[in-house]
Amino acid sequence: MFMRILYSYNKRGFEANYWEREIRQASAADLVFTPFNHDPYLDPGRYLRAQLLDNLYYAHHPGLERLYADLKAELRAARADALLVDNFPPYHPEFLRTLDVYKVLRIADGPITAYDRDFAYLHAYDHVLYHSPAYSRDLTMREKLEYCGAKRFDFWPLALFDAFFDPSMTEHDVSGLKRDIDIIFVGSLHLDKMPLLAQVKKAFGKRFRMYGLANIKRNAYFNLKYGFPQWVRPIRFEDYVPLYKRAKIGVNVHLRGKYTVGGYRLFDLPGNGVAQITDGGEYIDHFYEPGREVATYEAAADLIAKIYHYLTPPADRQELAMHGYRRVMAEHRIGPRLRQLSELLACAGPSS
Repeated sequence: MFMRILYSYNKRGFEANYWEREIRQASAADLVFTPFNHDPYLDPGRYLRAQLLDNLYYAHHPGLERLYADLKAELRAARADALLVDNFPPYHPEFLRTLDVYKVLRIADGPITAYDRDFAYLHAYDHVLYHSPAYSRDLTMREKLEYCGAKRFDFWPLALFDAFFDPSMTEHDVSGLKRDIDIIFVGSLHLDKMPLLAQVKKAFGKRFRMYGLANIKRNAYFNLKYGFPQWVRPIRFEDYVPLYKRAKIGVNVHLRGKYTVGGYRLFDLPGNGVAQITDGGEYIDHFYEPGREVATYEAAADLIAKIYHYLTPPADRQELAMHGYRRVMAEHRIGPRLRQLSELLACAGPSS
């Protein structure tokens, strides 16, 4: 079945470039993608919550009205069969109601933002794609979407973009890299992550390096609260891959542990030959085989013990890293993941 999909997202700078490029490159003989970056029209901070978007819509915000007019023009020009909306959806339900196209919402932030925007928009979409099976201690994401009355929904994980690893390298090249960073974490320095990161830092000292999104205020709080473990230095997205190529073990930490598992780091680490140790509990086996392709932990003490184990002997670490690398290359790259959409959106029958 031939399908044309307009993929709407918000990204800037380096991210905007590779999203546009790799979405377009995923097109195939029976599937055509048109990337549409909705970021330039207005700051996403203006519509972080559904009520904020409703306020803008009510006030006829000029940026929002330009966005809606341009989206309609792009849908016509692309002759789109489906509109896929990702990253801070800016489309008001009353506007979506006017579009004669199959409307798909991708949920990629999980329960942290679910009540701010995702659940408020479910009725306006024909189909919902969720990136993680986890939701809460009471319900899976599938059960929650069914409970909320979503029309149709499917599990569709995130994946590894080509910009976040070196596609020119073979498995032999990756396994042969000289790695001088024992343990690495690259990500946002959220308050909920600080206690665990501080404990790992105190256990391993300079062997554990942290990089990512952290301003002066958050760094000051982190160091004063936890005894000056480290000043976390921000890095550019372009610097991720060179760092990962140097790392032996990558720590993955989610805001609500297993209930928010499934972010891009879950694929970026093994995609660069890094042995990954992650939270995620019983949900990890939706992505990897625990103990073979990824190691898991339940608490800080468990994580520290797993790091000690995989630092020595190196054979166990290398085996974990390469099994994870092979799984990502076989099943979790962005091109094949995008091409799965033709089956998900065209397939009739009950939700899964």
